[in-house]
Amino acid sequence: MHSLQSPSAVVMIRPHAFASNPETSHDNAFQTLAQTSSQATSSTALQEHDEAVYQLRAAGITVHVFDDHGNLDTPDSVFPNNWFSTHPGGHVAIYPMFAPSRRRERRDDVIKLLKQEYRVQDVIDYSGLEQDNLALEGTGAMVLDHVGRIAYTVKSNRADPVLLERFCTHFNYEPIAFQAKESAGRDVYHTNVLMGIGTQYALICLDMIPDQERRATVRARLEESGRKIVELSHAQIAEFAGNAIELNGKNGLVLALSSRALSSLTPEQLSIIENSARLLPLSVPTIETAGGSVRCMIAGIHLSRR
Repeated sequence: MHSLQSPSAVVMIRPHAFASNPETSHDNAFQTLAQTSSQATSSTALQEHDEAVYQLRAAGITVHVFDDHGNLDTPDSVFPNNWFSTHPGGHVAIYPMFAPSRRRERRDDVIKLLKQEYRVQDVIDYSGLEQDNLALEGTGAMVLDHVGRIAYTVKSNRADPVLLERFCTHFNYEPIAFQAKESAGRDVYHTNVLMGIGTQYALICLDMIPDQERRATVRARLEESGRKIVELSHAQIAEFAGNAIELNGKNGLVLALSSRALSSLTPEQLSIIENSARLLPLSVPTIETAGGSVRCMIAGIHLSRR
């Protein structure tokens, strides 16, 4: 089955020098600085990543893997979904990043592969706007409904409103921006930690949207799209239950999420998801210490094969 929302091919980056990034910890409340020595942490993260790739391929997902060759200056490279996105019709966007260390994650070889293997009509590169300290961190900052053409976006320093408007004009999305706070009252840094959109359901913690009117709007727009809402709690978001991505495998749709996220879900929530997608848990506890989970590790390819 073809799903506009859920890609059957993805890009992932093997982390050879994984570490929790001190440069991003001040506004990422989900980050827990690792206790072990960086060499041990690094090799464990690499093992988790490779096992995840193996599981995704076993489910029939095409995974294009690139190595981050032990670059100590790109500790977050395992999360490529922030610096580029791909769109039906052959469009690619490259994004400006908030933290200087994350700007170094952008790679020509990834874009080159996309052009070689898929139909790419144009690449719109916003990254030069970093000079003006503007950031829009890809599908971390925006959770895209590819069917309803909506870009759900939490307001933060990682999602500049002017840039969001510009992206939405270029790529034909309607921006729906809102504030969101985690349980301790800190701003949520990336939209994809609190919500994920599948073909027939959406995972979201509506309680994180303090403004009741905005909350109602977000709920209404998700329901209008015909999706069932899986309402997540603050506690489930802390277990990365919102940081999941639906993909199109050889036997239909799968929801890739972390083992930790899966174990936080209730039977009712699971049954809504399992009505249309098979659950694919990936064990990534070390990688999660950097404040991102399975969704962040996967950059979906919404392009047609050549």
